[in-house]
Amino acid sequence: MMNGVLFRRSARSLWKTWVVFAAVLSLYVSMITAMFDPKLNATLDEIVTAMPQLMNMVGMQAGSSSLGGFLINYLYGFLLLLLPLVFSILAANRLVARWVDTGSMAYLLASPNTRARVARTQALVLIAGGTLLTAYCTALAVGCAAAMFPGELDVPAYLVVNAGLLCLHLALGGFCFFASCLFNESRLSVALGAGVPVLFFLIRMLANMGGRLEKLKYATVFTLFDPTGLFRGDGAAYAGAAVLLALGLGFYALGTAVFSRRDLPL
Repeated sequence: MMNGVLFRRSARSLWKTWVVFAAVLSLYVSMITAMFDPKLNATLDEIVTAMPQLMNMVGMQAGSSSLGGFLINYLYGFLLLLLPLVFSILAANRLVARWVDTGSMAYLLASPNTRARVARTQALVLIAGGTLLTAYCTALAVGCAAAMFPGELDVPAYLVVNAGLLCLHLALGGFCFFASCLFNESRLSVALGAGVPVLFFLIRMLANMGGRLEKLKYATVFTLFDPTGLFRGDGAAYAGAAVLLALGLGFYALGTAVFSRRDLPL
C-alpha cells in the first residue's frame, strides 16, 4: 500500500515547515485562550459592534460568553482556517509536483515502486501532517484551558469542533494534493492548489459581511464547516463535516488515479 522508507524521508523533509506552523499557531492559540475574561468579552463585543462588517469578514461575532464560544469566535473564523491551509499548499506541492519538476521522480520510479504506491505514500504524509497539526492545536487549547480556566471548557463538544476542522483541512489538503498530481511544474501546481482554496476563503469573507453578499456562502466549501453548529450538536453541521470528509477522500483518490495514468517527463 505504501513505501515506508519514502514515507519517512518525505516526513523528514516537511518537519521543519511543520514546526514553524505549529510554533505560530501555538502563539495564537495560547494567547487567545489567555484573553478569555467575561469582563473583557464585553469590551471585545463593543469593538465587534463598532465595526460589524470588518469583524464579520474575519469570522468574529459578538455574544460569546462561554470559553468554547470565545475560542470558536476568535480562532475558527480565520487563524485555524488559513494557517493550516497554507501548510497544505506548501506540503502538497513539495510532495509530488516538485519531485516531477526537478526530475527526482524519475529516479524514484526507476526503483520497484509503482506510481500508485508513490502517490499513496505521499498522500499519507500530507494527511499525517495536517492531522498532527490539528491534533496539536486541539491538545494545546484544551491544555491551556485546563490550566487557566479549569472546568470552563466543554471538552467533548470542543473535540467535535476540531473533528470538523480536520474534515475541512482533509478536503482542502486533498484538493492541493490533486493539483500537485495534475501538473509537472510546481508553479502550475501552486497556482491551482493555492488559487482555488484562497478564492473560496475570500468568497467566505465577503459572504460573512452579510447583505446581498451573503448568498456567496453557497459558492465556497468553507460554508460546510460550521464550528458553532458542531459545538451545539446540530445535525446539519455534522452533515457538512461528513461532506467535507468525503470530498477530501475523493480528491486524494482522484489525485492518485491521475498521477498513476498521466504522462510524466521522465
